[in-house]
Amino acid sequence: MIAVLDYGIGNLRSAHKALVHLGAPARLVTTPEEVEGAAGVVLPGVGDFGACAAAMRRSGLDAAVRHAVGSGRPFLGVCVGFQLLFEGSEESPATPGLGLLEGVVRRLDGREKLPQMQWNEVVVAPGTSPAMFRPFASPPWFYFVHSYAPVPEGRAAAAVAGTCEYGGEVVAAIEDGMLWGTQFHPEKSGRAGLALLAAFVAACGA
Repeated sequence: MIAVLDYGIGNLRSAHKALVHLGAPARLVTTPEEVEGAAGVVLPGVGDFGACAAAMRRSGLDAAVRHAVGSGRPFLGVCVGFQLLFEGSEESPATPGLGLLEGVVRRLDGREKLPQMQWNEVVVAPGTSPAMFRPFASPPWFYFVHSYAPVPEGRAAAAVAGTCEYGGEVVAAIEDGMLWGTQFHPEKSGRAGLALLAAFVAACGA
């Protein structure tokens, strides 16, 4: 079973539907207890960083996220769900993130219209071969909707899997072992998104 964390905010069902479309045994879960037996975990998120962080803590699922990542199970954070894995965000300076990845989420360069709401090409980080991008023979295009993006540090910086260009280089994905994170929305990215999710499902099955 792949647990899709439902902490009561935003359209979390689209990620679940995409996994079900692939034939994955995905289930929306609302309590930490439901996450314990999962083979993999998905943390979606849309909207404001502070509101998402507060909702996740109210649900108690923040502890489930820490435990899942610490256990080495396949884990995928999407958009704000990806951002929540970092130490904090300029969008909500008083609200801490989970601190599972080093770095802070910062506002995108003001030279471009915000939010970035478009398809964009994601280039694999030089010298890496991330499992999430192995299905692609050429740089894939994914759908982005965001005004903030992580600026990783330390080990997280070394785990950057892909970037895109939007007023400068933007971190689009991280892969640190079984911990995956995407700033784009694979569940809204057509065939490319389904291919990436299928790679995650395969990792869960392994």
